[in-house]
Amino acid sequence: MLRLEYANCLSPRVGPHGLDADSLAVDSEWAARAAKLNASLSRTRGSGWERWRELARDPMRTDHVTAVNELVETRRDRFSNLVVLGIGGSALGNIALHATLNPPTYNLLPDQDRPGPRLFVIDNVDPANFRAIIDFFSDKRNGGLQRTLFNVISKSGETAETAAQFMIVRQMLIDTLGEEAHAQNIVAITDEHKGTMRAICDREGYATLPVPDGVGGRFSALSPVGLFSAAMCGIDINALLDGAHAMDVRCAREDLTQNPAAMLATLLVRLGLEKNKTNHVLMPYCNGLYLLADWYRQLWAESLGKRVDTSGAEVFAGFTPIKSLGATDQHSQIQLYREGPNDKVVGFIEVTEFDNADVDIPGGLGVDALSYLERTNLSRLLNAEKRATEYALTESQRPNFTIRIPRVDAHAVGEFLQLWMVATAYAGLLLNIDAYDQPAVETGKLATFGLMGRPGFESYREATESTLTETEWVV
Repeated sequence: MLRLEYANCLSPRVGPHGLDADSLAVDSEWAARAAKLNASLSRTRGSGWERWRELARDPMRTDHVTAVNELVETRRDRFSNLVVLGIGGSALGNIALHATLNPPTYNLLPDQDRPGPRLFVIDNVDPANFRAIIDFFSDKRNGGLQRTLFNVISKSGETAETAAQFMIVRQMLIDTLGEEAHAQNIVAITDEHKGTMRAICDREGYATLPVPDGVGGRFSALSPVGLFSAAMCGIDINALLDGAHAMDVRCAREDLTQNPAAMLATLLVRLGLEKNKTNHVLMPYCNGLYLLADWYRQLWAESLGKRVDTSGAEVFAGFTPIKSLGATDQHSQIQLYREGPNDKVVGFIEVTEFDNADVDIPGGLGVDALSYLERTNLSRLLNAEKRATEYALTESQRPNFTIRIPRVDAHAVGEFLQLWMVATAYAGLLLNIDAYDQPAVETGKLATFGLMGRPGFESYREATESTLTETEWVV
């Protein structure tokens, strides 16, 4: 079971930079507030933009798992490559699940040694990056287009980056496979009933899975958005959802000290507002978990960074999420974290057991200075590095906490995802902001439409060009 260890966020450990331990006690004001927020979340779960809370529970879970598995059965053995086209929440969950639960050499393995196709997630329109990936899987030695399945993810179909990617690969498939046959190489995850992509899929006969109503992109990793590519690549999606459900049960407890999501949100929001710890670092001591920190960054930043609160008052809420990797970034970031501005909370992720992946360090080198490493193993060294860094930060009165994972498996990853999503919902209520909209992102989208010449958005092009016209401020 995943554990949240937070003693290093309290004043007995980090002095005036931590929270008073009594303020989190069972009979405290903050405990009463957490119980009230928990009741609010219980009333709203499964409605509006909180339908993501139901993804790990029946009947939504059964419906999605059944649909995903049925489609996987018809596709997995036919393809050497799976290419996900998406951006933001449509990509980050896919990347994180694959990087965490499959080996880093997965794409290098021959077809017969992989549980599914190679996975590529193209989440940007950088032409050099796009061309390199296209050239790789277009090569017949790597399967060719005939053995490449494209999974386009867009609820509306109008996200510019994903639409452009889709238009390019669709034409490539038509040119190579023909107008009718190309449809077998596309799976779309989109709105079930409406939108531009839904109309295209109905017209072209593409296989589809739903982006569920009320499930925003950054909360969609446990929906078909993330489950399809995971199942295609051999990840146990039932174990993933089992972990999420187990964590969701814990996160429904009224007692603050027994609810890891409520506690995590309370710690981070209070440290941000009361102690000016507005930068929130997530530092896994496990390479496989590193890209989960990318997923966390979008979730925490886009959900909580808001100019106004629910009453319309200007508050400029939010905290800056930062990713870091232990032990690698002990040699690039810890100097700043210990001796720079004391404006951070560092969240460690520690893996208790690496099981069969561990590597022993042999003896016999005959060097006294290195004898302490002999006949131990890499996991012991890595976790010693973590404990040492935790100690060093605490000694410098830098608040920190640890998310302890028994082992890296699908159940634990499901727990982790659900923990942070529920914590984000709590944090939104604590900040009195809407955690589910992203108006600042929309402004950039509209300006992009204008600059690219989309009819109806001329005013955005004119405003953008007027604002950004270079004058004398050029070197």
